[in-house]
Amino acid sequence: MKKVIVIGATSGIGRETAKLLLKNGYRVGVTGRRINLLNELQHEFGQLCVAKEMDITHFENTILGLAVLVKELGGLDLLILSSGTGEINQELNFNIEKSTCQTNVMGFTNIVDWTINYFIAQQSGHLVVISSIAGLLGSKDAPAYNASKAYQINYAEAMRQKVRSLKLPISITDIRPGFVNTDMAKGDGKFWVATVEKAGTQIIKAINAKRKVVYVTKRWRLIAIVLRIINR
Repeated sequence: MKKVIVIGATSGIGRETAKLLLKNGYRVGVTGRRINLLNELQHEFGQLCVAKEMDITHFENTILGLAVLVKELGGLDLLILSSGTGEINQELNFNIEKSTCQTNVMGFTNIVDWTINYFIAQQSGHLVVISSIAGLLGSKDAPAYNASKAYQINYAEAMRQKVRSLKLPISITDIRPGFVNTDMAKGDGKFWVATVEKAGTQIIKAINAKRKVVYVTKRWRLIAIVLRIINR
C-alpha cells in the first residue's frame, strides 16, 4: 500500500485529490490549518486517513509534523504540495504580498527541500507540486501570486535536474492548473473554469503516469503556448 501526504487538503484541489487517493486504497496523511475539515476526511475513510493540523508558514513545526506523519503512515512514497494562497492586490499592500511569499515561496521551499532530501536518502519517491499557469506571466492585479508561482515552477525544475544528476528514480510532477472552481479563483470574467472533480481526476492520471508537467484542464496547454510566444 502506497503512503501519501497531501499538504493543503482542507479544500479545493488538495482535498479532492486526497479523496480520490483514499477511494483507491492509498494510505493518506492530510494536512491543513482547519483540523475540523481534516477530521471529516478521517471520519469518512477511517484508518486509511491520518489528519495533522499544519500551517506551512510555521517552518520548524512543519518539518516536525511531516516527520510525525511519515512515522504514523509507515513511510512515504508520494508527497503532493497543494497548499497556497493569493489575493488581488492592486493597491500593492505589502502585508498581502508578504503573506503570499511566506506561504508560496518560503513555506513551499521548506517542504520541497525536506521532501527531496527524504527521497534522496530513501533513493525513491515522487513529489507533486501544484503551481499554476499564472506562473507563466506577471500580473498587475496579483503581482506576488503570479511571481510566486513562477518561483515554484522553476524550483520544481531545479529539483528535477538535481535528482537526474544523482541518477535516482525520483519523479517530480509540476501540475499547472488554469481556473478551477475553488476559493483561489478570484476576480470576475473567468473562463474555462473546471470543477474540482475534473481537475482532481486529471491530476491523479498525471501522477500515475509520472508526468513532468501537466496543465489542468488540458486545454490550458494552448494558453501556455500562446504565453510563451508573447514572452519571447
